[in-house]
Amino acid sequence: MDPVLFAVLLTAATGVGGLALGGVLAALIKRESPRGASLLLSFTAGLMLAIVALDMVPEAMEAIEDQFHPLLVAIVLVLGFVVTYLLNCWIDKSAHHEDKAHPHHCACGHHDLHTAGIVLAAAVALHNVPVGMAVGATVAVQGICLASVLAAVTIGLHNLPEGMSIAIPLLHDGSKTWSAIAVAALSGAPTVLGALLGYFVGNQAPAALAAALALAGGAMLYVVFFELLPEASLQWKSHWAILATVLGFALGVLLIFSHGHHH
Repeated sequence: MDPVLFAVLLTAATGVGGLALGGVLAALIKRESPRGASLLLSFTAGLMLAIVALDMVPEAMEAIEDQFHPLLVAIVLVLGFVVTYLLNCWIDKSAHHEDKAHPHHCACGHHDLHTAGIVLAAAVALHNVPVGMAVGATVAVQGICLASVLAAVTIGLHNLPEGMSIAIPLLHDGSKTWSAIAVAALSGAPTVLGALLGYFVGNQAPAALAAALALAGGAMLYVVFFELLPEASLQWKSHWAILATVLGFALGVLLIFSHGHHH
């Protein structure tokens, strides 16, 4: 199979498909189990941390042959985190401004729920671009292999709870089931765009590939520490959730190293 087509199909299945499946699950159960949601979010956070620390960052450091490359990768990693943080702050500020411009909306919870669902969909769409770049860049370097599939599957796992969190407020707002699922699925479309960008950037220059991987790693760290873990703690404060994070990280270690994919 052509590597570009592989990257597109892989990210479409896990990016769009993962969010759509999350929307379907939300429609089926209608309400979240706080304990189950907390454990799933915590487990996914651990798995994402393993991917960033043991796969993406080492790959970025190997992509450039320079004595300062550890410092450069670290700087771009932090930059990816900060950029994603600022984008999400901008979205939150825009939503808050809209609420102030239409104060009567606050009197009715329906409008707040609908806004929350749309804002979250926009946020997911934004950070799915660099996350998709990670898959595309991996395919560019290593071709059709376990590493690229593993990165994409991680995106799919991460997108399940996000798809649910997008669809649930929309469903409670009175949106039709197919409409809520469609909004969740569409927020995954930028993952495919990111994969194409990552693939072609990765083929052009090693330094650009390293930057793409490090930026995507920073974006994923933002998702872990500012979205997944805080939300998991809000859902259920328990040591079991911490254990789920450790188990997620351990599974990531097992999947990465058991197939000889290490740096």
